Amino acid sequence: MRKYYEWVIETLISASGIASIVFVLLICFFVLKEGLMLFRTIGVFDFLFGSRWYPISEPPQFGILPLILGSLWVTAGATVISVPFGIACAIFIGEIASGWLRETLKAGVELLAAIPSIVLGFVGLVTLVPLVKKTFGLPTGLTALSGSIMLAFMAMPTIVSIMEDALNAVPKGYREGSIAMGATKWQTIYRIVLPSASSGIIAAVMLGIGRVIGETMAVMMITGNAAVIPKSLFQPVRTMTATIAAEMGETVQGSDHYFALFAIGIV
Repeated sequence: MRKYYEWVIETLISASGIASIVFVLLICFFVLKEGLMLFRTIGVFDFLFGSRWYPISEPPQFGILPLILGSLWVTAGATVISVPFGIACAIFIGEIASGWLRETLKAGVELLAAIPSIVLGFVGLVTLVPLVKKTFGLPTGLTALSGSIMLAFMAMPTIVSIMEDALNAVPKGYREGSIAMGATKWQTIYRIVLPSASSGIIAAVMLGIGRVIGETMAVMMITGNAAVIPKSLFQPVRTMTATIAAEMGETVQGSDHYFALFAIGIV
Protein backbone atom coordinates (compact mmCIF):
# COMPACT_ATOMS: atom_id res chain seq x y z
CA MET A 1 0.00 0.00 0.00
CA ARG A 2 2.84 2.39 0.82
CA LYS A 3 4.41 1.78 -2.60
CA TYR A 4 1.03 2.46 -4.22
CA TYR A 5 0.70 5.82 -2.44
CA GLU A 6 4.28 6.65 -3.39
CA TRP A 7 3.52 5.90 -7.04
CA VAL A 8 0.38 8.06 -6.96
CA ILE A 9 2.24 11.03 -5.47
CA GLU A 10 5.13 10.72 -7.91
CA THR A 11 2.70 10.47 -10.83
CA LEU A 12 0.82 13.60 -9.73
CA ILE A 13 4.05 15.56 -9.33
CA SER A 14 5.28 14.42 -12.75
CA ALA A 15 1.92 15.31 -14.32
CA SER A 16 2.09 18.79 -12.79
CA GLY A 17 5.55 19.37 -14.21
CA ILE A 18 4.58 18.13 -17.66
CA ALA A 19 1.40 20.22 -17.59
CA SER A 20 3.44 23.37 -16.91
CA ILE A 21 5.60 22.68 -19.96
CA VAL A 22 2.55 21.93 -22.12
CA PHE A 23 0.80 25.15 -21.07
CA VAL A 24 3.87 27.23 -21.95
CA LEU A 25 4.16 25.54 -25.35
CA LEU A 26 0.45 26.10 -26.04
CA ILE A 27 0.76 29.79 -25.16
CA CYS A 28 3.77 30.13 -27.48
CA PHE A 29 1.92 28.32 -30.25
CA PHE A 30 -1.16 30.53 -29.94
CA VAL A 31 0.83 33.79 -29.87
CA LEU A 32 2.98 32.69 -32.82
CA LYS A 33 -0.07 31.57 -34.82
CA GLU A 34 -1.74 34.96 -34.47
CA GLY A 35 1.33 37.17 -34.59
CA LEU A 36 3.06 35.68 -37.62
CA MET A 37 -0.03 36.41 -39.73
CA LEU A 38 1.07 40.07 -39.80
CA PHE A 39 4.17 39.29 -41.84
CA ARG A 40 2.10 38.25 -44.85
CA THR A 41 1.63 41.97 -45.57
CA ILE A 42 4.43 43.70 -43.63
CA GLY A 43 8.14 42.93 -43.63
CA VAL A 44 9.88 41.89 -40.41
CA PHE A 45 12.48 44.65 -40.80
CA ASP A 46 9.81 47.34 -41.27
CA PHE A 47 7.97 46.04 -38.23
CA LEU A 48 10.98 45.91 -35.90
CA PHE A 49 12.80 49.05 -37.05
CA GLY A 50 9.99 51.28 -38.26
CA SER A 51 9.84 54.54 -36.32
CA ARG A 52 6.10 55.18 -36.66
CA TRP A 53 3.29 53.39 -34.85
CA TYR A 54 0.06 54.65 -36.44
CA PRO A 55 -2.15 51.54 -36.70
CA ILE A 56 -5.33 53.41 -37.67
CA SER A 57 -3.86 55.77 -40.29
CA GLU A 58 -4.23 55.29 -44.04
CA PRO A 59 -2.16 53.36 -44.82
CA PRO A 60 -1.50 51.97 -41.32
CA GLN A 61 2.08 52.03 -40.03
CA PHE A 62 3.28 49.34 -37.65
CA GLY A 63 6.83 50.30 -36.70
CA ILE A 64 7.53 49.25 -33.12
CA LEU A 65 11.01 50.71 -32.63
CA PRO A 66 9.63 53.49 -30.36
CA LEU A 67 7.85 50.84 -28.27
CA ILE A 68 10.96 48.68 -27.98
CA LEU A 69 13.11 51.64 -26.98
CA GLY A 70 10.46 52.81 -24.51
CA SER A 71 10.45 49.39 -22.85
CA LEU A 72 14.26 49.31 -22.77
CA TRP A 73 14.55 52.82 -21.28
CA VAL A 74 12.08 52.04 -18.51
CA THR A 75 13.57 48.60 -17.83
CA ALA A 76 17.15 49.89 -17.74
CA GLY A 77 16.21 52.73 -15.40
CA ALA A 78 14.31 50.43 -13.06
CA THR A 79 17.17 47.91 -13.05
CA VAL A 80 19.77 50.55 -12.18
CA ILE A 81 17.63 51.66 -9.24
CA SER A 82 16.29 48.35 -7.94
CA VAL A 83 19.34 46.06 -8.12
CA PRO A 84 21.71 48.05 -5.83
CA PHE A 85 18.93 48.80 -3.33
CA GLY A 86 17.72 45.20 -3.53
CA ILE A 87 21.17 43.79 -2.81
CA ALA A 88 21.63 46.20 0.09
CA CYS A 89 18.23 45.31 1.59
CA ALA A 90 18.86 41.58 1.18
CA ILE A 91 22.26 41.85 2.88
CA PHE A 92 20.78 43.81 5.77
CA ILE A 93 17.88 41.41 6.28
CA GLY A 94 19.90 38.23 5.78
CA GLU A 95 23.23 39.11 7.38
CA ILE A 96 22.87 42.06 9.74
CA ALA A 97 19.33 42.27 11.15
CA SER A 98 18.38 39.68 13.74
CA GLY A 99 15.39 38.50 15.74
CA TRP A 100 12.09 40.32 15.43
CA LEU A 101 13.53 43.03 13.15
CA ARG A 102 14.56 40.49 10.52
CA GLU A 103 11.20 38.71 10.55
CA THR A 104 9.30 42.01 10.43
CA LEU A 105 11.31 43.36 7.50
CA LYS A 106 11.04 40.09 5.55
CA ALA A 107 7.27 39.97 6.05
CA GLY A 108 6.97 43.63 5.05
CA VAL A 109 8.98 43.15 1.86
CA GLU A 110 6.91 40.13 0.85
CA LEU A 111 3.72 42.05 1.61
CA LEU A 112 4.76 44.74 -0.88
CA ALA A 113 4.76 42.12 -3.63
CA ALA A 114 1.07 41.46 -2.98
CA ILE A 115 -0.04 45.03 -3.75
CA PRO A 116 -1.79 45.10 -7.17
CA SER A 117 0.11 47.03 -9.84
CA ILE A 118 -2.95 49.15 -10.64
CA VAL A 119 -2.94 50.43 -7.06
CA LEU A 120 0.75 51.30 -7.27
CA GLY A 121 -0.01 53.03 -10.56
CA PHE A 122 -2.59 55.23 -8.83
CA VAL A 123 -0.12 56.01 -6.04
CA GLY A 124 2.54 56.93 -8.59
CA LEU A 125 0.11 59.09 -10.56
CA VAL A 126 -0.89 61.08 -7.49
CA THR A 127 2.48 61.38 -5.72
CA LEU A 128 5.43 60.49 -7.93
CA VAL A 129 4.40 62.19 -11.19
CA PRO A 130 3.93 65.68 -9.66
CA LEU A 131 7.18 65.26 -7.69
CA VAL A 132 9.19 64.41 -10.82
CA LYS A 133 7.61 67.32 -12.70
CA LYS A 134 8.43 69.81 -9.94
CA THR A 135 11.90 68.49 -9.13
CA PHE A 136 13.24 68.52 -12.69
CA GLY A 137 11.17 71.43 -14.03
CA LEU A 138 9.53 69.34 -16.75
CA PRO A 139 6.37 70.19 -18.69
CA THR A 140 4.92 66.86 -17.54
CA GLY A 141 5.82 64.27 -14.93
CA LEU A 142 4.51 61.44 -17.12
CA THR A 143 7.97 60.32 -18.19
CA ALA A 144 10.19 57.25 -18.47
CA LEU A 145 11.84 58.30 -15.20
CA SER A 146 8.54 58.10 -13.32
CA GLY A 147 7.94 54.65 -14.78
CA SER A 148 11.47 53.53 -13.87
CA ILE A 149 11.13 54.61 -10.24
CA MET A 150 7.75 52.98 -9.81
CA LEU A 151 8.82 49.76 -11.52
CA ALA A 152 11.96 49.64 -9.38
CA PHE A 153 9.74 49.82 -6.33
CA MET A 154 7.62 46.99 -7.73
CA ALA A 155 10.61 44.79 -8.60
CA MET A 156 12.42 45.16 -5.28
CA PRO A 157 10.24 42.72 -3.28
CA THR A 158 11.02 39.96 -5.78
CA ILE A 159 14.73 40.76 -5.83
CA VAL A 160 15.07 41.13 -2.06
CA SER A 161 13.09 38.00 -1.19
CA ILE A 162 14.99 35.68 -3.56
CA MET A 163 18.38 37.20 -2.74
CA GLU A 164 17.75 36.83 0.98
CA ASP A 165 16.88 33.16 0.49
CA ALA A 166 20.07 32.70 -1.54
CA LEU A 167 22.17 34.28 1.21
CA ASN A 168 20.55 32.06 3.83
CA ALA A 169 21.42 29.01 1.73
CA VAL A 170 25.15 29.69 2.14
CA PRO A 171 26.45 27.20 4.76
CA LYS A 172 27.08 28.68 8.18
CA GLY A 173 30.53 27.09 8.22
CA TYR A 174 31.68 29.46 5.46
CA ARG A 175 31.01 32.45 7.69
CA GLU A 176 32.54 30.85 10.77
CA GLY A 177 35.67 29.84 8.87
CA SER A 178 36.10 33.34 7.47
CA ILE A 179 35.73 35.03 10.84
CA ALA A 180 38.05 32.45 12.45
CA MET A 181 40.78 33.46 9.98
CA GLY A 182 40.49 37.10 11.06
CA ALA A 183 38.10 38.56 8.47
CA THR A 184 35.66 41.25 9.57
CA LYS A 185 31.91 40.78 9.18
CA TRP A 186 31.83 43.02 6.11
CA GLN A 187 34.80 41.20 4.51
CA THR A 188 32.99 37.92 5.14
CA ILE A 189 29.86 39.23 3.46
CA TYR A 190 31.39 40.58 0.26
CA ARG A 191 34.26 38.09 -0.16
CA ILE A 192 32.63 34.87 1.02
CA VAL A 193 28.84 35.07 1.26
CA LEU A 194 28.04 37.09 -1.88
CA PRO A 195 30.25 35.02 -4.24
CA SER A 196 28.84 31.80 -2.77
CA ALA A 197 25.28 33.02 -3.37
CA SER A 198 26.02 34.46 -6.83
CA SER A 199 23.75 32.04 -8.73
CA GLY A 200 20.77 32.93 -6.53
CA ILE A 201 21.58 36.64 -6.82
CA ILE A 202 21.67 36.43 -10.63
CA ALA A 203 18.36 34.56 -10.61
CA ALA A 204 16.84 37.26 -8.40
CA VAL A 205 18.03 40.01 -10.75
CA MET A 206 16.69 38.18 -13.81
CA LEU A 207 13.29 37.65 -12.19
CA GLY A 208 13.22 41.30 -11.15
CA ILE A 209 13.96 42.39 -14.72
CA GLY A 210 11.24 40.04 -15.95
CA ARG A 211 8.82 41.62 -13.49
CA VAL A 212 9.72 45.06 -14.81
CA ILE A 213 9.62 44.42 -18.55
CA GLY A 214 6.33 42.51 -18.25
CA GLU A 215 4.52 45.14 -16.18
CA THR A 216 1.55 46.77 -17.92
CA MET A 217 -0.93 48.82 -15.92
CA ALA A 218 1.44 50.92 -13.83
CA VAL A 219 3.58 51.98 -16.81
CA MET A 220 0.50 52.67 -18.89
CA MET A 221 -0.66 55.14 -16.24
CA ILE A 222 2.53 57.08 -15.50
CA THR A 223 4.84 57.02 -18.54
CA GLY A 224 2.83 59.29 -20.83
CA ASN A 225 1.99 56.70 -23.53
CA ALA A 226 3.72 58.62 -26.32
CA ALA A 227 4.80 56.30 -29.15
CA VAL A 228 7.88 58.34 -30.08
CA ILE A 229 11.56 57.46 -30.02
CA PRO A 230 12.82 58.61 -26.58
CA LYS A 231 16.11 60.45 -26.23
CA SER A 232 16.22 60.58 -22.42
CA LEU A 233 14.47 59.39 -19.28
CA PHE A 234 12.73 62.75 -19.00
CA GLN A 235 10.47 62.16 -22.01
CA PRO A 236 7.10 60.39 -22.21
CA VAL A 237 7.37 56.86 -23.62
CA ARG A 238 5.13 53.94 -24.45
CA THR A 239 6.09 50.36 -23.69
CA MET A 240 5.20 47.25 -25.68
CA THR A 241 3.02 45.81 -22.93
CA ALA A 242 1.11 49.07 -22.47
CA THR A 243 0.42 49.19 -26.22
CA ILE A 244 -1.13 45.72 -26.17
CA ALA A 245 -3.28 46.55 -23.15
CA ALA A 246 -4.41 49.93 -24.45
CA GLU A 247 -5.29 48.88 -28.01
CA MET A 248 -6.44 45.26 -27.90
CA GLY A 249 -9.98 46.28 -26.99
CA GLU A 250 -10.21 48.63 -29.98
CA THR A 251 -9.04 46.29 -32.73
CA VAL A 252 -11.08 44.28 -35.20
CA GLN A 253 -10.32 40.59 -34.78
CA GLY A 254 -8.45 39.34 -37.82
CA SER A 255 -7.22 42.79 -38.88
CA ASP A 256 -3.56 43.73 -39.36
CA HIS A 257 -3.76 45.82 -36.20
CA TYR A 258 -4.94 42.74 -34.27
CA PHE A 259 -2.12 40.62 -35.67
CA ALA A 260 0.40 43.42 -34.97
CA LEU A 261 -0.44 43.38 -31.26
CA PHE A 262 0.21 39.64 -31.14
CA ALA A 263 3.45 40.22 -33.03
CA ILE A 264 4.45 42.66 -30.28
CA GLY A 265 3.72 39.83 -27.85
CA ILE A 266 6.15 37.63 -29.78
CA VAL A 267 8.86 40.27 -29.43
